[in-house]
Amino acid sequence: MDSKIYALSTSATPLVAAAIHDGHKIRDQITPLLALSETERLREEDPHTGQWASVAGNQIIGLRSRFEVDLNRPRDKAVYQQPEDAWGLCVWNESLTPEIISSSLKEYDDFYAGVKTFFNELIATHGKIVVYDLHTYNHRRNGPNMDPEDSNENPEVNIGTGTMDRVLWSPIVERFITDLRAYDYNGRSLDVRENVKFQGGQFSRWVHQEFPRTVCSIAIEFKKFFMDEWTGEPDEFQVKAIKEALQRTTVGVIDELEKLGNSSA
Repeated sequence: MDSKIYALSTSATPLVAAAIHDGHKIRDQITPLLALSETERLREEDPHTGQWASVAGNQIIGLRSRFEVDLNRPRDKAVYQQPEDAWGLCVWNESLTPEIISSSLKEYDDFYAGVKTFFNELIATHGKIVVYDLHTYNHRRNGPNMDPEDSNENPEVNIGTGTMDRVLWSPIVERFITDLRAYDYNGRSLDVRENVKFQGGQFSRWVHQEFPRTVCSIAIEFKKFFMDEWTGEPDEFQVKAIKEALQRTTVGVIDELEKLGNSSA
């Protein structure tokens, strides 16, 4: 297995798409310790976000499962050890050794160090950049044959902005939401709302702590309405439509970024 837990793609634009929960692989050392099936793991991962990330030339793609190390949680919570860390799931057949945990956390540290270098390079070129922090979330946790969770509290697209200076980045966030809602999604508009289900995870929080005035990271959570979250079977038409909807937002977001100016102050 590739020793890296993420892959970078670069281009000459100020837009980055991150799909840090897209990965499904587990390193060989810990695979025998897993109590979960591949289907159970996939249910909590973020499939298809890697495809959607191609809307930006700069991409950060997770290659390993969040069950190995979760790059969207604080470091002390990044390795799931108890069921309460993982939606009540028993992840491991036995307790992880300190050596295994240390190896996973080294991957975590290497990821954040690499992304920091990557962002510094982009900022040196563009002054300010925007990140699409792409995720998906479940809404049928009660079972495959049970009713989904209340749509009033589970928008099709949750935009998390709770980790940023919302006033500073308002033009970009508002333009993104407006353009995403305006997309003709099979004859209707997507239900796009802000900070209803999530306000942004550790990745966006870290971005705004490290680069508060130079990087705008929008945490974008798509409800798994485009797939069967229990079997993992996608509706390919909707997967492609979501990618197209995201693509349509990029021109406006870059335009708003340019209006903010290229000063890194």
